[in-house]
Amino acid sequence: MLSFKEKVYKIVSKISKGKVLTYKQVAILSGNPKAYRAVGNILNKNYDSSIPCHRVIRSDGKIGGYNGGEKKKIEILKKEGYEKS
Repeated sequence: MLSFKEKVYKIVSKISKGKVLTYKQVAILSGNPKAYRAVGNILNKNYDSSIPCHRVIRSDGKIGGYNGGEKKKIEILKKEGYEKS
């Protein structure tokens, strides 16, 4: 059985280029709808480039945190074709 952290990584690793999920959506898909802050904490500690944690944003549409810095997160998302609506 996968741990919550492993479920989060598995879900986030499947987010396609140019697409995003919210922290809350990842928490729901991981089976723990109220654990969106935990999702953020898990992703903040991720340094594995195969897990695209930059593709997870806040529910209010703001970019949210990134361990490489918010500017870098925006830059990567734009390069991948993500357009904030």
